[in-house]
Amino acid sequence: MLRIICSLCLICLFLLWGKQIACAGELAERLENFPAWQKITFVRPAVGDLTYPDWMLGDWLVKSTLVDLVAPLAPEIVTPGFEGNRQYLQVPVTFSVRFVQNNKAGKSTIVADRLFNSLNLARAYLGDAAVLAVKIDPHSPNRQITFLAGDRQLVSIVSARATETTVDGRFIATEVFQQLFKGGRYPYFNFVESTTAYRKLPTSHPTVEAQQVTAVYLSPQDPNYFQARSRPVALYRYHLEFFR
Repeated sequence: MLRIICSLCLICLFLLWGKQIACAGELAERLENFPAWQKITFVRPAVGDLTYPDWMLGDWLVKSTLVDLVAPLAPEIVTPGFEGNRQYLQVPVTFSVRFVQNNKAGKSTIVADRLFNSLNLARAYLGDAAVLAVKIDPHSPNRQITFLAGDRQLVSIVSARATETTVDGRFIATEVFQQLFKGGRYPYFNFVESTTAYRKLPTSHPTVEAQQVTAVYLSPQDPNYFQARSRPVALYRYHLEFFR
């Protein structure tokens, strides 16, 4: 189960007022440098929810495909589930997501329907019976718990965020989050950085495409933390297609 959960949480955050703005081009350059990532990118504390461009509004069918995965520190350090995730290479996974209007403080923004999106994503990977519920902290959109069969839980907390819009019209968002898997023999804790570049297409099939890179970093509690230093121990690249 831990191997599957590690796979699930890798792309969970692309579905997750303020915008934290990165230096111009920094996030786009980081995507171009895959897989040569040496540390977590510069981001600021996450405040409020992640907001999206107007063209993300509505209901979508998403096709997500893992197109590459790298373990930079292998064979010395390999995260749980990395080798097992090779079975997902070039295998599309589809699920429904929704982006809605958020009208607060007299301002209308576009945000993800976090509960709807996270529940659909989790069940697409784990099956309906394995995912009991998803709960969003009523006081913060950046805190989420996924309740799983067997008295297991996946706790995700977005701690930092940055966004930028490129000259070619791409919207790029980076989020750094802490994740804790509880219910196994030992709790498993790490950090994840997810960077996604969305682009509206001139066609309707699909309407939007995205490239996403997710990096996994060890927590200070991990016995290999000082050996890894600030470097990621696993990198995953996805291609996403959004259909109306």
